[in-house]
Amino acid sequence: MPIVVLFYHNNGLSMSQIFILKSVYSVAMVVFELPSGYLSDVWGCRRTLIFGSLMGTLGILIYSISSDFASFAVAEVILGIGFSFVSGADSALLYDSLKAENREKEYIKFEGQITSVGNFAEALAGVAGGLLATISLRTPYYFQIFIAAIAIPAAFFLKEPRHVQEKVHLKMKEILAIVKLTYQQPEMRSAILISSFTGAATLTYAWFVQPYFEEAGVPVAIFGILWTMLNLSTGIFSIFSYRIERWMGRRNTLLLIVFLLTLGFILTSVEISLAGIAILFGFYMVRGLATPVLKDYINQYTDSKVRATILSVRNFEIRIIFAAIGPVLGYLTDAFSLQTALLVAGISYFVAAMASVWPLLKST
Repeated sequence: MPIVVLFYHNNGLSMSQIFILKSVYSVAMVVFELPSGYLSDVWGCRRTLIFGSLMGTLGILIYSISSDFASFAVAEVILGIGFSFVSGADSALLYDSLKAENREKEYIKFEGQITSVGNFAEALAGVAGGLLATISLRTPYYFQIFIAAIAIPAAFFLKEPRHVQEKVHLKMKEILAIVKLTYQQPEMRSAILISSFTGAATLTYAWFVQPYFEEAGVPVAIFGILWTMLNLSTGIFSIFSYRIERWMGRRNTLLLIVFLLTLGFILTSVEISLAGIAILFGFYMVRGLATPVLKDYINQYTDSKVRATILSVRNFEIRIIFAAIGPVLGYLTDAFSLQTALLVAGISYFVAAMASVWPLLKST
């Protein structure tokens, strides 16, 4: 990630093309998100996680030997399919495993730890990737093949709790009926929507970080270090997310997430400088809080029979939103400025988030 925009530029891609590639990935995820959620609920999360891990490894392998937009697009489709089979199934398996031991109230704590470990790993990878990029911008991709492949045996050795085995008897029509009934609940719909818009916002922001570094005059050699520090800040806040949520309560936590993420977009649109990098850290800290907390709110309203499917609905919406707004923001960056794109993204997120979160705020 610390050098991916440089890698794309090195292969002749513009920012518009980069956002289109990410939209291709999102569309691939959208197409397979709900089917993968259904298969997770019917086959079991372990099998879909194994398949997703295999596809993820294949996608990185294709990336490592490609150098043009069309080939990158093929790799993005495969990666999108792979991630759609992982997303939702992982969190569903965690929640149901805790529920089997009557420990579901600890979900935020463990989801926070998982998010934290992921960000710490990405932080270390930022340093390693930056160093490997001094050999060539393609070298990190070669190493990434082996890193991605670790997920295959990791998924293979997972076990599912016994109480979820009844899912096998449900047909697609029955699961969709339960999903529809669940989604019709105002609080549930609100929880999914606010999580979706927030997820899309943080995903969008991540793709603005490297262009921000470039415009702020950050030396390329420092990209990996800053990327590492940003992810460490996310990881630290993920660890303490459950404590913050308990201390502030649901209403205040939701408002804090919406206002601080909006402020992050707007402030970075005003100030592009080395000093403005501090704003990036604030955004990434809130990102660490938002992910586990908002996922937990969804799980609280969800039946175990369709947990993976409901979480896939969330990921489905994130990718739909990103696929729609990503190319627009890429165009605004190329045609006008990075600041214009950041401002538009911030205003759009605030309006959508406040409209989505309102039913959830009223219920607390």
